[in-house]
Amino acid sequence: MRSPDDALIDQAARVIRRGGLVVFPTETVYGLGANALDPAAVARIYQVKGRPPTSPLIVHVASLEQAQSLVSQWPERAQLLAERYWPGPLTLVLPKSPLVPDIVTAGLPTVGIRMPRHPVALELIRRAGVPVAAPSANPFSQLSPTRAEHVEGALPEVDLVLDGGPSEVGIESTVLSLASDPPVLFRPGAISREELEAVIGPIVRQGPAAPAHPSPGLHPKHYAPRTPLVLVADGALPPGGRGVYVWAFRRGSAPHAVQLPADPVAYAARLYETLHELDRQGWDWIAVEMPPATPAWEAVRDRL
Repeated sequence: MRSPDDALIDQAARVIRRGGLVVFPTETVYGLGANALDPAAVARIYQVKGRPPTSPLIVHVASLEQAQSLVSQWPERAQLLAERYWPGPLTLVLPKSPLVPDIVTAGLPTVGIRMPRHPVALELIRRAGVPVAAPSANPFSQLSPTRAEHVEGALPEVDLVLDGGPSEVGIESTVLSLASDPPVLFRPGAISREELEAVIGPIVRQGPAAPAHPSPGLHPKHYAPRTPLVLVADGALPPGGRGVYVWAFRRGSAPHAVQLPADPVAYAARLYETLHELDRQGWDWIAVEMPPATPAWEAVRDRL
């Protein structure tokens, strides 16, 4: 795993403390971070991304104590899940404490909190001494970056980029709300619904919500390449134009094709990187074979 030098992480922590923006690696995707307790700094995230104010941000922490300071309730379910999956790709949504500015949560009474697994992310948060609000480091609704080079030119107003190498997971975190009973899965991710239910019992799934979205990833268009992307079955390709077919199970007769792994974890790790590369190649369309409608593929199907 690539890691920036110690002095650069120190510099990034200073940028965060003074209200600046830092792009940093996590195990899911790269984040665009600011001091979560500084409303002006958080406002810059929305401005730079072009993100609507109705879309709340996830706050990243480096310890359980830091997480608990941001919420008004820390139920047993939160403790069980944090002990099992933190640091890791799980965001817990809980009633927020007065410490969290309303701009972070889009005015909602809840806040999403995650402890990332990437050592650079954890060290940045520790040295900054504050929780870090961070959506993915990309213009709103576009592909999330899984490498530092994916950010180049996309967000020119950031103050510093920390390069920690390719993201391990490759798609955004699972988002689970514990603010209701039963808990609600807002966004599937690397940690599956079945894994969560094995720890805390039944949960339910929520789809897109409007006008206020209780979680990132619930807008009708999200995580999209610039090239038009269509989902296909049985190798049926769009008519006309010069396109490329992304497949894992059935190649068919496509003249231009890219194969991804038939394993959902390995597929997720390569999905965004593959779409970033195809975006640069100038195709008229990208056709993607729709993966199976099984629990193991829920997160990938959600992104597609």
